[in-house]
Amino acid sequence: MKTFIDPSSIVEPGAIVGDNTYIWHFCHIMPGAMIGNRCSLGQNVVMMPDSVLGDGCRVQNNVTLYTGVHCEKDVFLGPSCVFTNVINPRAFISRKHEYRSTIIKQGASIGANVTTLCGVVIGEYAMIGAGSVVIRNVPAFALMVGNPARQIGWVSKAGHKLTFDVAGIAHCPIEGDRYILRNGCVIASDSEE
Repeated sequence: MKTFIDPSSIVEPGAIVGDNTYIWHFCHIMPGAMIGNRCSLGQNVVMMPDSVLGDGCRVQNNVTLYTGVHCEKDVFLGPSCVFTNVINPRAFISRKHEYRSTIIKQGASIGANVTTLCGVVIGEYAMIGAGSVVIRNVPAFALMVGNPARQIGWVSKAGHKLTFDVAGIAHCPIEGDRYILRNGCVIASDSEE
């Protein structure tokens, strides 16, 4: 399978596009943007300079990744989710020197119409519910909803809700993977203690 770029899309010189990646209708990939292998970009996706998609990312329709938005591998960005890169924008003041990076860690999923303010880190395999507004860092495996987004639970790598026992152990109800909750942090565990 080869990389596919729809003829209506623009990939400017200086942009990097990985192998086996699909770029659908009306996308604009600017110089300095980086797209990994096996990614899929829906229609009307814009990537600004110094925005990054790691391998295996899926970006749904109508998403703009501004300068400083960096997604690690296997990140899902839902339709019309929004990122920012300046905390206090003004039309009459240039603040390009004040851009703040936003990091979306491996395997995280961001739902439709989520707004993520700049300068936050969304942890590995976290899941952000549709329409939420993320204003602070999100722990790995956290399930977040609302405006502002608040944590309502934990999810597995497969995206299923986790229920921890009194010892802080949970298993994915579908995959069976084991997770440990200690001091407000969840880690995936490959072996029994």
